[in-house]
Amino acid sequence: MTTSDWRSRAGTPFACEKHPASGRNGMVVSNHPLASAAGAEMLAAGGNAVDAAVATQFALTVVEPMMVGLIGGTTCHIRLPDGRHVVIDGMSAVPLAGRADMFKPLPGAAPEVFTAEGRVNEVGPQAVATPGSLLAWTHALRAYGTMSLADVMQPAIRHARRGFTVTPYLSDCIESAATDLAKDRLATARLLPEGTPLKAGSRLVQGDYAESLELIAKDGEGALHGGPLGALLDEFMRKAGGTLAMADLTGYRVKEREPIRARYRGWEIVGPPPPAASGVHIAQMLNILEAYDIGAMGFGTVDTLHLLAEVLKIAFADRAAASGDPAFVDVPVDLLTSRAYADKRRALIDMKNAQAWSPGIPAGREGADTTHLTVADGRGTVVCTTQTINSLFGARFIVPGLGMIPNDYMSNFDPRPGRALSIAPGKRVTTSMSPMMTLLEGSVVHALGLPGGRKIFPSALQALLNLIDHGMSLQEAVEAPRIWTEGPLLEVEHGVPEPVREGLRARGHKLQVMPTVAGGMNGIQLHADGTMTGAACWRADGMAVASGGGLARPGVRFVLPG
Repeated sequence: MTTSDWRSRAGTPFACEKHPASGRNGMVVSNHPLASAAGAEMLAAGGNAVDAAVATQFALTVVEPMMVGLIGGTTCHIRLPDGRHVVIDGMSAVPLAGRADMFKPLPGAAPEVFTAEGRVNEVGPQAVATPGSLLAWTHALRAYGTMSLADVMQPAIRHARRGFTVTPYLSDCIESAATDLAKDRLATARLLPEGTPLKAGSRLVQGDYAESLELIAKDGEGALHGGPLGALLDEFMRKAGGTLAMADLTGYRVKEREPIRARYRGWEIVGPPPPAASGVHIAQMLNILEAYDIGAMGFGTVDTLHLLAEVLKIAFADRAAASGDPAFVDVPVDLLTSRAYADKRRALIDMKNAQAWSPGIPAGREGADTTHLTVADGRGTVVCTTQTINSLFGARFIVPGLGMIPNDYMSNFDPRPGRALSIAPGKRVTTSMSPMMTLLEGSVVHALGLPGGRKIFPSALQALLNLIDHGMSLQEAVEAPRIWTEGPLLEVEHGVPEPVREGLRARGHKLQVMPTVAGGMNGIQLHADGTMTGAACWRADGMAVASGGGLARPGVRFVLPG
């Protein structure tokens, strides 16, 4: 199907702004060109997809410092050559000194608003939760990679030491967070020289961070989780009033989990389980949607977007009632992903009128600034992983001596005691991270994901529908206009045309037009002939790097003349 074919059927024309890459021997797609190049360097050196993914992740901590860091959290989905799927849970957790009443909620705040008085759970040392990213990456490398930690870290160290060119996207992000960043001396010096955000085209050098990376490359993750870097972080937190301590850094354990699997129109959809909410609720929504002929309804039509909005509200109502760390919250996975429950919820949908939805199950938020990468090595390993420091620039300060910006994951916990997402020592953050894969007859066809907080799994769902129901190419699927709601407002991107918006308003939806819904999606499609396509979208600095060549044919040699 050509672009013009589905555009005319959908009635919602849009032009892709980026171009896909194609190759046979490997593909790396991330939200920054230098990070994608770092992964491609590992593939070219003979590494596998895990080696490339870890190299890409470290590079992203340098070139996307507003999105990802070593004092952050990760959800990593790996498909191995033997067909197994592994989800590595490196999500941040409440420090051992955390208490259910450690923050004062804003007086009169709605139940879904977790902001504390003074924003102390969003900005500053008290906002920092126990990190898991570095441990997750090194675990993946040891268990499933082939290269050394020192080798995969070299591109990140190089870019931190020598610097890189600031993109307009990074400059805009600095400007968005400038008020908070300006309160920290080190952040001001690095990101707001002379009191103004770094401009696009300027060079960002992070020498102190390069030294931290070099120590980790030499001594391993223990440099932060128990060693000299951890000691500096522990000392700073004690003096600054944070709860994160050395015992948290040494006591954290990465968990390997079995994925959630769903069936949709003959496809198998595989995603992360709790504490991620994504796999459960994508499965739930697909079960509801399978009874509708989404393809015949058309991409971007009033009927399709109305139905999507209602299904999203159903999922978010149930998510609010029962999401969380399965060690603390009894998440009814089997019920939520059952066909019978989907039938029950579907029967209440009114295709002519928007509704407010309450949970359909007994009752038992996250940040919008994250990054994602997807890697395949052409030999059977596929890695789809999302990582974050939660909000834009995390807790919005730089730790002295480390050069690292820590997460602000404590803002994702309910500051009110006695609730499913209330603070408890060791409790892991609930996330919407959606490193998803699709399979046909047991073979991976697509792997994709994106940043965007609560908007991640609804956007991933829409990409899956674009691919399966609307027959889009991967590039079209990741760039297509999106919507999002959990009620009462329905957010729509500018790409949704005014006649469609009017049709949605006529059905009772209250619209808010947004420049973007969630962040830069990227993914890989693996074709039956052994080739693969990589795509990144316009919402971030993403780029796909493909390996289409390889070694010379066996037996070929250069013969000198004469």
